[in-house]
Amino acid sequence: MTESIDQLLAHPVGVLVGYFSVAILALIVYLSCFELVTKYNCWEEIRKGNVAAAMATGGKIFGICNVMRYTIEAHTTVYDMMKWSFLGFVLLLAAYLLLEFLTPVFSIDEEIGKDNRAVGLIVLIITTSLSFIIGASII
Repeated sequence: MTESIDQLLAHPVGVLVGYFSVAILALIVYLSCFELVTKYNCWEEIRKGNVAAAMATGGKIFGICNVMRYTIEAHTTVYDMMKWSFLGFVLLLAAYLLLEFLTPVFSIDEEIGKDNRAVGLIVLIITTSLSFIIGASII
C-alpha cells in the first residue's frame, strides 16, 4: 500500500492532491480538538453572528494552515508534513491554553462566548503570530 502511495506522490499532481488531502483532514481533526477545549461551541457562535468567535476560529484555521505551509515549503514529504503539523498544532493548543491561564482577570473562552471582539482579535493575532514562529522553526 505504501509503495502505491509513494508512486502517486512521485507525480506533481499526486503531490498536490496528497498535500491538499492531508491538510484538509488535519484541519478538520485539529479544529475538532480545539472545539473540545473551548467552553463555547465555535460553529454555533459563528452561526449566531459572534464576531469574536469567528476571529478566534479564523486565527486557529490560519495558524494551523500556516504551519502546514511551512512544512510544504521546507520540501518535506507528506508523511513529514503530518508529523510537523501535529507538533505545530500541539504547540498552538498549548499556547491557547497558556493564554487562558495567563489572563486571570477574565476568561478568554467566556469573553469570546460573549462576543468580546477585543479578546477575539487578540486571540487571532497571537495564534497567527505564533504560527509564523512555529513554522519558521521547521527544518
